[in-house]
Amino acid sequence: MSLTVVPLANGQFAENCYLVYNPDTPETVLIDPGEDAELFLAAAAEARRRISAIWLTHAHFDHVLGVGRIRAATGAPIYLHPADRPLYDEVPEQGALFGLRAERQPAPQLDLAHGQRLALGDIALEVRHVPGHSPGHVCFVAPGMVFCGDVVFAGSIGRTDLPGGDFATLIAGIQRELLTLPDDTVLYPGHGPSTTVGQERATNPFLSPSVPGRFRPA
Repeated sequence: MSLTVVPLANGQFAENCYLVYNPDTPETVLIDPGEDAELFLAAAAEARRRISAIWLTHAHFDHVLGVGRIRAATGAPIYLHPADRPLYDEVPEQGALFGLRAERQPAPQLDLAHGQRLALGDIALEVRHVPGHSPGHVCFVAPGMVFCGDVVFAGSIGRTDLPGGDFATLIAGIQRELLTLPDDTVLYPGHGPSTTVGQERATNPFLSPSVPGRFRPA
Protein backbone atom coordinates (compact mmCIF):
# COMPACT_ATOMS: atom_id res chain seq x y z
CA MET A 1 0.00 0.00 0.00
CA SER A 2 1.30 3.46 -0.88
CA LEU A 3 0.36 6.91 0.29
CA THR A 4 -2.19 9.06 -1.51
CA VAL A 5 -0.72 12.47 -2.36
CA VAL A 6 -2.89 15.44 -3.34
CA PRO A 7 -0.74 18.39 -4.56
CA LEU A 8 -2.32 21.78 -3.90
CA ALA A 9 -0.51 24.60 -5.68
CA ASN A 10 -1.61 27.91 -4.24
CA GLY A 11 -0.93 31.57 -3.66
CA GLN A 12 1.10 34.23 -5.37
CA PHE A 13 4.32 32.24 -4.91
CA ALA A 14 2.77 29.09 -6.46
CA GLU A 15 3.68 27.17 -3.32
CA ASN A 16 2.92 23.45 -3.18
CA CYS A 17 0.96 22.23 -0.19
CA TYR A 18 0.37 18.47 0.02
CA LEU A 19 -2.54 16.56 1.51
CA VAL A 20 -1.11 13.12 2.32
CA TYR A 21 -2.79 10.04 3.73
CA ASN A 22 -2.79 6.28 3.93
CA PRO A 23 -6.14 5.15 2.45
CA ASP A 24 -6.33 2.33 5.01
CA THR A 25 -6.12 4.54 8.09
CA PRO A 26 -7.67 7.83 9.25
CA GLU A 27 -4.40 9.72 9.78
CA THR A 28 -4.12 12.60 7.31
CA VAL A 29 -1.38 15.21 7.22
CA LEU A 30 -1.10 18.57 5.54
CA ILE A 31 2.45 19.45 4.57
CA ASP A 32 3.35 23.15 4.26
CA PRO A 33 -0.04 24.90 4.24
CA GLY A 34 0.61 28.14 2.36
CA GLU A 35 -1.74 31.02 1.63
CA ASP A 36 -4.96 29.34 0.53
CA ALA A 37 -6.20 27.58 3.65
CA GLU A 38 -9.75 27.30 2.31
CA LEU A 39 -8.45 25.34 -0.69
CA PHE A 40 -6.72 22.88 1.64
CA LEU A 41 -9.79 22.42 3.82
CA ALA A 42 -11.96 21.91 0.74
CA ALA A 43 -9.55 19.30 -0.63
CA ALA A 44 -9.65 17.39 2.65
CA ALA A 45 -13.44 17.53 2.70
CA GLU A 46 -13.64 16.31 -0.90
CA ALA A 47 -11.39 13.37 -0.02
CA ARG A 48 -13.48 12.77 3.11
CA ARG A 49 -10.43 13.11 5.28
CA ARG A 50 -9.91 14.97 8.55
CA ILE A 51 -6.54 16.72 8.83
CA SER A 52 -4.84 15.24 11.90
CA ALA A 53 -1.41 16.92 11.73
CA ILE A 54 0.42 19.83 10.11
CA TRP A 55 4.00 19.06 9.08
CA LEU A 56 6.30 21.90 8.07
CA THR A 57 9.39 21.33 5.97
CA HIS A 58 10.58 24.80 6.96
CA ALA A 59 9.32 28.16 8.17
CA HIS A 60 9.55 30.55 5.23
CA PHE A 61 6.37 32.55 5.21
CA ASP A 62 4.99 31.29 1.88
CA HIS A 63 4.90 27.77 3.36
CA VAL A 64 3.16 28.60 6.64
CA LEU A 65 0.60 31.34 5.99
CA GLY A 66 -2.31 28.90 6.26
CA VAL A 67 -1.16 27.23 9.47
CA GLY A 68 -3.32 29.31 11.79
CA ARG A 69 -6.51 28.78 9.81
CA ILE A 70 -5.92 25.03 9.52
CA ARG A 71 -5.08 24.75 13.20
CA ALA A 72 -8.24 26.67 14.15
CA ALA A 73 -10.46 24.56 11.89
CA THR A 74 -9.05 21.15 12.78
CA GLY A 75 -7.10 21.36 16.03
CA ALA A 76 -4.25 19.56 14.25
CA PRO A 77 -0.86 19.81 16.00
CA ILE A 78 1.94 21.69 14.25
CA TYR A 79 5.32 20.00 13.70
CA LEU A 80 8.48 22.07 13.05
CA HIS A 81 12.22 21.60 13.42
CA PRO A 82 13.37 23.84 16.30
CA ALA A 83 16.20 25.39 14.26
CA ASP A 84 13.53 27.11 12.15
CA ARG A 85 11.54 28.41 15.11
CA PRO A 86 13.16 31.89 14.94
CA LEU A 87 12.06 32.19 11.29
CA TYR A 88 8.59 30.95 12.18
CA ASP A 89 8.24 33.53 14.94
CA GLU A 90 9.20 36.27 12.46
CA VAL A 91 6.67 35.49 9.72
CA PRO A 92 5.36 39.11 9.71
CA GLU A 93 8.90 40.41 9.31
CA GLN A 94 9.56 37.92 6.52
CA GLY A 95 6.49 39.14 4.66
CA ALA A 96 7.55 42.74 5.09
CA LEU A 97 10.81 42.00 3.25
CA PHE A 98 8.65 41.23 0.20
CA GLY A 99 6.30 44.15 0.77
CA LEU A 100 3.52 41.82 1.98
CA ARG A 101 1.43 41.61 5.11
CA ALA A 102 1.76 38.28 6.90
CA GLU A 103 0.15 37.35 10.21
CA ARG A 104 1.98 35.72 13.09
CA GLN A 105 1.11 32.01 13.28
CA PRO A 106 0.24 29.83 16.30
CA ALA A 107 3.14 28.19 18.10
CA PRO A 108 4.20 24.68 17.05
CA GLN A 109 3.35 21.90 19.48
CA LEU A 110 5.89 19.26 18.41
CA ASP A 111 9.55 19.31 17.40
CA LEU A 112 10.91 17.46 14.38
CA ALA A 113 14.33 15.79 14.59
CA HIS A 114 16.65 14.07 12.14
CA GLY A 115 15.96 10.35 12.03
CA GLN A 116 12.53 10.66 13.63
CA ARG A 117 9.88 8.36 12.15
CA LEU A 118 6.31 9.55 11.68
CA ALA A 119 3.63 6.95 10.98
CA LEU A 120 0.60 7.10 8.72
CA GLY A 121 -0.91 3.77 9.64
CA ASP A 122 1.65 1.11 8.76
CA ILE A 123 3.66 3.45 6.49
CA ALA A 124 6.53 5.29 8.15
CA LEU A 125 8.08 8.53 6.95
CA GLU A 126 11.58 9.42 8.07
CA VAL A 127 12.49 13.00 8.95
CA ARG A 128 15.78 14.05 7.38
CA HIS A 129 17.37 17.36 8.36
CA VAL A 130 18.67 19.08 5.20
CA PRO A 131 19.70 22.65 6.10
CA GLY A 132 21.11 25.23 3.74
CA HIS A 133 17.91 26.80 2.43
CA SER A 134 16.95 27.44 6.04
CA PRO A 135 18.59 26.24 9.27
CA GLY A 136 15.85 23.79 10.23
CA HIS A 137 14.71 22.55 6.84
CA VAL A 138 13.63 18.91 6.82
CA CYS A 139 12.45 16.44 4.20
CA PHE A 140 9.89 13.69 4.81
CA VAL A 141 11.05 10.43 3.23
CA ALA A 142 8.49 7.69 2.57
CA PRO A 143 8.88 4.52 0.51
CA GLY A 144 9.25 5.70 -3.08
CA MET A 145 8.72 9.39 -2.39
CA VAL A 146 10.10 12.47 -0.62
CA PHE A 147 8.39 15.70 0.37
CA CYS A 148 11.44 17.90 -0.06
CA GLY A 149 10.16 21.44 0.45
CA ASP A 150 12.54 24.00 -1.01
CA VAL A 151 15.67 21.85 -0.90
CA VAL A 152 15.57 20.73 -4.53
CA PHE A 153 13.30 21.42 -7.51
CA ALA A 154 13.01 20.04 -11.03
CA GLY A 155 16.24 21.38 -12.51
CA SER A 156 17.19 23.62 -9.62
CA ILE A 157 17.76 23.93 -5.87
CA GLY A 158 16.51 26.19 -3.10
CA ARG A 159 17.88 29.68 -2.82
CA THR A 160 20.57 30.24 -0.22
CA ASP A 161 20.67 34.05 -0.05
CA LEU A 162 18.00 34.35 2.66
CA PRO A 163 18.89 34.53 6.39
CA GLY A 164 20.30 31.20 7.54
CA GLY A 165 21.02 29.98 4.01
CA ASP A 166 24.32 28.41 2.94
CA PHE A 167 25.09 26.97 -0.49
CA ALA A 168 27.74 24.43 0.50
CA THR A 169 25.60 23.13 3.36
CA LEU A 170 22.60 22.70 1.07
CA ILE A 171 24.52 20.83 -1.64
CA ALA A 172 26.13 18.53 0.92
CA GLY A 173 22.76 17.77 2.47
CA ILE A 174 21.13 16.99 -0.88
CA GLN A 175 23.98 14.66 -1.81
CA ARG A 176 23.91 12.91 1.56
CA GLU A 177 20.19 12.63 2.25
CA LEU A 178 18.48 12.61 -1.17
CA LEU A 179 20.84 11.54 -3.95
CA THR A 180 21.53 8.32 -2.05
CA LEU A 181 17.89 7.26 -2.56
CA PRO A 182 16.82 5.02 -5.48
CA ASP A 183 16.59 6.73 -8.88
CA ASP A 184 12.82 6.21 -9.17
CA THR A 185 12.09 7.97 -5.86
CA VAL A 186 9.60 10.76 -6.57
CA LEU A 187 10.48 14.21 -5.25
CA TYR A 188 7.54 16.44 -4.32
CA PRO A 189 8.99 19.97 -4.06
CA GLY A 190 7.67 23.15 -2.50
CA HIS A 191 7.29 24.81 -5.92
CA GLY A 192 6.92 23.49 -9.44
CA PRO A 193 6.38 19.98 -10.79
CA SER A 194 7.43 16.71 -9.19
CA THR A 195 10.60 15.02 -10.39
CA THR A 196 12.74 12.01 -9.45
CA VAL A 197 16.06 11.45 -7.76
CA GLY A 198 17.46 9.91 -10.94
CA GLN A 199 16.35 12.82 -13.09
CA GLU A 200 17.96 15.37 -10.80
CA ARG A 201 21.14 13.36 -10.36
CA ALA A 202 21.51 13.17 -14.15
CA THR A 203 20.35 16.59 -15.31
CA ASN A 204 20.20 19.13 -12.49
CA PRO A 205 22.97 21.66 -13.25
CA PHE A 206 23.63 22.17 -9.53
CA LEU A 207 24.00 18.46 -8.80
CA SER A 208 25.16 16.46 -11.80
CA PRO A 209 28.85 16.45 -12.75
CA SER A 210 27.87 15.21 -16.24
CA VAL A 211 25.92 18.34 -17.19
CA PRO A 212 27.91 20.70 -19.46
CA GLY A 213 28.44 24.04 -17.79
CA ARG A 214 27.47 22.64 -14.41
CA PHE A 215 27.12 25.40 -11.86
CA ARG A 216 30.04 25.71 -9.49
CA PRO A 217 30.32 28.33 -6.77
CA ALA A 218 33.17 30.82 -7.05
